[in-house]
Amino acid sequence: MTDENWTELSITVDTKDIDTAGNIANMVVPYGIYIEDYSDLENEVMEIAHIDLIEESLLKSDRSKGIIHVYVNPHENPVEAVSFIKERLDSVNIGYDIKISDCKTEDWVNNWKQYFHSMPIGEKLLIRPVWEEQYDPQGRTVLNIEPGLAFGTGSHPTTKLCLETLEKFVNRESTILDIGCGSGILSIAGLLLGAKYALGVDIDALAVKTACENALKNGLDKSRFTAVQGNLSDKVNRKYSIIVANIVADIIIELNKSAAEFLMDDGIYITGGIIENREAEVLASFSKNGFIVKNRFEEKGWLVFVLRKTRDADNG
Repeated sequence: MTDENWTELSITVDTKDIDTAGNIANMVVPYGIYIEDYSDLENEVMEIAHIDLIEESLLKSDRSKGIIHVYVNPHENPVEAVSFIKERLDSVNIGYDIKISDCKTEDWVNNWKQYFHSMPIGEKLLIRPVWEEQYDPQGRTVLNIEPGLAFGTGSHPTTKLCLETLEKFVNRESTILDIGCGSGILSIAGLLLGAKYALGVDIDALAVKTACENALKNGLDKSRFTAVQGNLSDKVNRKYSIIVANIVADIIIELNKSAAEFLMDDGIYITGGIIENREAEVLASFSKNGFIVKNRFEEKGWLVFVLRKTRDADNG
């Protein structure tokens, strides 16, 4: 409801720590965060916009500090979020200042949308928020997305890696199972890149609704894309040539126990959402459950793996 207040956490850290702190914030709420980092303002503006005109207020910003804005929805406990962030920042010796304030949902939406613009990903895709009317497709396949209030935009490093990885493997015969589908961005990208059919599964009803709406925005009807609410074992009854799961390490480890059951013998299993310091645990889980790592990709401390089954993977 639009009259409910979200809680905004503003986390100030040194700019040298901004990537690590941002990754930690994303572990708490993998939605609705944006980062103010003006440490390399002139070069970034020139690289992106090819102009050297910058607003005076931005030029006066503190270049030594960055601010991570995190939005906690009304149904979650902001105190727990703050406690988690503090504990993780302390564990990696990052100094910080955290401020807490309330903001109405419409304010959160407006604040967040101004930081999400069309972005090229990989060699073929352009992710375009539906509210951005002026954009250059650059000859790319355009994925139109309305992330809603809680789900992926494609801007997070692990989502970008998953999209780039999908691009390498999708073909016209591909069928995709997207576990923890969120906004549906991975499923929809796979279909736009040529896959035949995709099923998204998520335990959150809002995610399912958002994913279905996004599919329709991209001209994909139920004959090519379906999203269902529930757990994997309850909702999936066939095998797929590609499974993608961009979630978090703990869920990936649990998911590995059953993923082989839903993957074709020659299929690939793409996992993302894994932060670097959990790599050893996740690799052990892959091996234990009959998966072989074929590729490993990394960006800003986040990992994506491409796996195949061993012969006895279905037998556990």
